[in-house]
Amino acid sequence: MDSASVLHFFQEITRVPRESGHEGPITAYLQKFAADRGLACKTDKTGNVVITKPASPGKENVPSLVLQAHQDMVCEKKAGFEFDFLTQPIPYEIEDGWMVAKNTTLGADDGIGIAACLALLDSKQPMGKLECLFTISEETGMDGAFALEPGFFESNILINLDSEDEGQMFVGCAGGLDTTASFEFHREALRKGYKTLKVSVCGGMGGHSGDDINKGRCNAVRELVRFLFTELQYDFQLLTIEGGNKPNAITREAHAIIAVPADEAEDMVADVKAFSDLISAEYATSDPHIHATCEPCTAEEKPIEEGDAANIIATLLACPHGVERMSADIPGLVETSTNLAAVHIKDNVLTVITNQRSSVVSELHALAERVEAAFFLGSFDVEHHGEYPGWKPNLKSHILEVCVASYKKLFGHEPEIKAIHAGLECGLFLEKFPHLDMISFGPTLRGVHAPGEKLELASLDKFVAHLNDVVLNFE
Repeated sequence: MDSASVLHFFQEITRVPRESGHEGPITAYLQKFAADRGLACKTDKTGNVVITKPASPGKENVPSLVLQAHQDMVCEKKAGFEFDFLTQPIPYEIEDGWMVAKNTTLGADDGIGIAACLALLDSKQPMGKLECLFTISEETGMDGAFALEPGFFESNILINLDSEDEGQMFVGCAGGLDTTASFEFHREALRKGYKTLKVSVCGGMGGHSGDDINKGRCNAVRELVRFLFTELQYDFQLLTIEGGNKPNAITREAHAIIAVPADEAEDMVADVKAFSDLISAEYATSDPHIHATCEPCTAEEKPIEEGDAANIIATLLACPHGVERMSADIPGLVETSTNLAAVHIKDNVLTVITNQRSSVVSELHALAERVEAAFFLGSFDVEHHGEYPGWKPNLKSHILEVCVASYKKLFGHEPEIKAIHAGLECGLFLEKFPHLDMISFGPTLRGVHAPGEKLELASLDKFVAHLNDVVLNFE
């Protein structure tokens, strides 16, 4: 296996639709890959796939390994960019040593993990028995990992290929859950002489709500409701508010349609311009392209009743967002955080999606309750769901020892040993297979879960060399 073979398979994967919940095409691709090579392949009722390569002659006594990646990807695109993730290949470019999708997500999370597995399965190199596990819907609730049944794979040592910083070995991760709140509102008539305007906050960097939550990036929904709250002293009507998409992505763009007296429309435009200048200055480093706009628009919706609109705006502004606590034991590690992820309206019901993460179960539940309390004060209905466990570090792990020794041999220095604030499926695997010895590593990715996601090709070379050395020389 080499970088060229991994990149070849990843380029193939970019042409296969694999949005969370719609993994059928990538599942079929994996099944065909195995059939074409005469490799054993199992698919469970959920859609998880395991492909097994038997030990090479002379390697029968080597302990088997399971390599694991998830089939699905986060599908995000820039506003106004016409693209269908269910039918079109991901458009990407090779630029300055990076493979980058400028207008969409690239899907290197975790397509590059899939590709590495396929390259090893396709390789003629001598190795012990290898099982490659491909789970479904990791990004939207770890459905595949939750549904794994005993005996689906046999190995007691697992290498997760879903990390995003080359040179770092991960031995622990945060647990998490989603909190969804909904509010049924009433509508009223558009006031006579009022003009409708679309107010938008856009151009945010976005990013992963675990890996990037401590980078101070703009949350477009939060900034939009910040502006609207200051404007409540004026006489405007709120028709709709929308922003965000996935629970595990920081909101890049949000908009509201409002109505103001026609003779005050220019004043509102001026207020938005002043607010745009304000947030551009505040986020100049983290989000250099963030800005706010205000433009005339037409709208079919009637305005939300005045009291309900004020309640929605105030409750959204009160909802916690960002880092709650840093770890006192591991420098630089976010211990607990929450993400105000998305706001949508359908049939006079406003739905808010949030996501909480923590390495400490009690803190996770406490923060979820604080988010619930904010919505309780606004008379929202609240539901917690999709909880998944964290992964407690085992610093005496055999696979950790092997991977560190391999890395030091290849590159002359030891890797960093870390825990990650993002959620990995390893916590669920450990619940179901308590004797598993696990580690997670991967190449360097940036901007995951947002348009502009990119893969550093130099880091891919090192990742591939390291993984290859571990698999071929494992004992």
